[in-house]
Amino acid sequence: MVFDCGVWCAKYLLCILNFIFFVLGTIIFGVGLWLAVDKHSLIALLKLVESERIEHFTQPQVIEQLAYALLVIGAVMFFMSLLGYLGAMRESRCLLSTYGTFLILLLVAEIVAGGLAAFYKEQVRNESKKFLQTTITSYTLGENQDATSLMWNQLMGNFGCCGINDYRDFDESQAWKDTKGNRTIPDACCILKDVSKFVPRDEDCTTNPSESNSFYKKGCFEVFTQWLIRQRELIIGVIVTGIVHLILVILAFALCKAFAKYDDMRL
Repeated sequence: MVFDCGVWCAKYLLCILNFIFFVLGTIIFGVGLWLAVDKHSLIALLKLVESERIEHFTQPQVIEQLAYALLVIGAVMFFMSLLGYLGAMRESRCLLSTYGTFLILLLVAEIVAGGLAAFYKEQVRNESKKFLQTTITSYTLGENQDATSLMWNQLMGNFGCCGINDYRDFDESQAWKDTKGNRTIPDACCILKDVSKFVPRDEDCTTNPSESNSFYKKGCFEVFTQWLIRQRELIIGVIVTGIVHLILVILAFALCKAFAKYDDMRL
């Protein structure tokens, strides 16, 4: 079918955008599947734990939840982008209208979720803290550190904080109590001279923490929340994602109308 320049550009722009999302969705789904099937090799590849300690590595629930989340996100992106790509390439009004409708429903869901999160801000904060509390209850030291403990170390070491609210949160972990020895706080809660290896600047920091040698009273929840608020790139990314979402909806229904017009002209 021969189209004018505007319809031709809209058709192939929609194809290109959906092909990009198709590739991204496939990658996300693949990573989620890899994480669900073989956590050890992916974690070793990403350098989250030294390879010689992999056999001691446990598989906490938070890793499984991350895997399932990636699988769902990847599958949705894969299905939606495939629908849009085929609809544009095959010039199918049925596929394009279905694709556009799904995009509108997804956009409405995102707006509603954002509105509810803003309206119930305190409830969201409390639920987030409860979730983090479930992860910190498995925090431990030594050779049997799991991914949750390693991620907490990375968070505390890089953001200069300790626990969710403060160092006392670690008392909820029996594994921490069993492995801490004479420590009061983990090494990652100290002011570090080597962040990559979590080496405290003050050797007495873990046993005698103070505000001058550690962040033991500085909770990670507030620190990380404030860091997110300051990230202009994240805000710009959300805005750009919303704009692209709207462009895809407009292109889908504009092409539906254009294809209908050309079909009528052929009759």
